Amino acid sequence: MKRLTCPMNGPRDITEFQYLGPLRSTRAEDPSAVTRHLFYAGNPIGPLVEWWRHRPSNTVFLAERHTGTDRIIRTWLPDGSETQNA
Repeated sequence: MKRLTCPMNGPRDITEFQYLGPLRSTRAEDPSAVTRHLFYAGNPIGPLVEWWRHRPSNTVFLAERHTGTDRIIRTWLPDGSETQNA
């Protein structure tokens, strides 16, 4: 069973979580940047920061996950409160 550590609730079964996508940023003033942001996403192999939500508590947080091994490296709240995953 795969587990993910919620920064607020601790380690939980992965079925309690919703994947919300990779952390990406763009400038709204540049229409071509917004188009690339919405329709073209990279698919890198390696560490990637992603948005996740713990469904029971509605806690939204960030997780760093290695896309090649699917290993969760760390999780943290958007304010910077961090937890380590083993």
